[in-house]
Amino acid sequence: MANEEAAGGGPARRAPAGAAVLREDVTEAIREAVFAELAAVGYGRMSMEGIARRAGVGKAAVYRRWRSKLPLVLDLVPAVAAGGLPVPDTGTLHGDVRELLEVAARALSHPVAAQIIPDLLAEAARSPEMAEALRTALRDAQGGIAAAVVGKAVARGELPPSTDPELALAFLAGPVYWHLSVMRSPLPPSQLDALATAVTSALRSPG
Repeated sequence: MANEEAAGGGPARRAPAGAAVLREDVTEAIREAVFAELAAVGYGRMSMEGIARRAGVGKAAVYRRWRSKLPLVLDLVPAVAAGGLPVPDTGTLHGDVRELLEVAARALSHPVAAQIIPDLLAEAARSPEMAEALRTALRDAQGGIAAAVVGKAVARGELPPSTDPELALAFLAGPVYWHLSVMRSPLPPSQLDALATAVTSALRSPG
């Protein structure tokens, strides 16, 4: 018979017969601890023990969900890649692009994201599994947003039907990542306006 988990290292309560009950509050505490550990020490120095300690749970609670730190981080990569980006609906291509640039800049400027994302990309250069997880997450999350923006612009007659959503994503993500994650320079509203105009013009240019 399996025991129900207890957060904070306290005594576990007896669960009904069957598989172990994985408490959602414990799982969420572990997820938050992973992000905090990644930001504090990086992937290379992160350990399952450190995650458990930061989450206030026993090591068994972490190992019950993930066998090691790699599958744990791979499970959380889609959330990092998506970054909470919404699909804008301003009514114009320029407005949608400007809103996406602003939200992306705000997300990449967050202190935790600023630490985690470059570290995960560096790990992806060493780990094929991490690289594939990042590619899949970006394609499914941000690629879907770019496709939606392009699709609306095509429907409004602002873009030709042949417009490539992947190219649109490159135009959108590239400058923001370059400024904030590589050069570590801010993107004030005036520069976001200029970027939105440049991206919109590039997408409208015949290829």
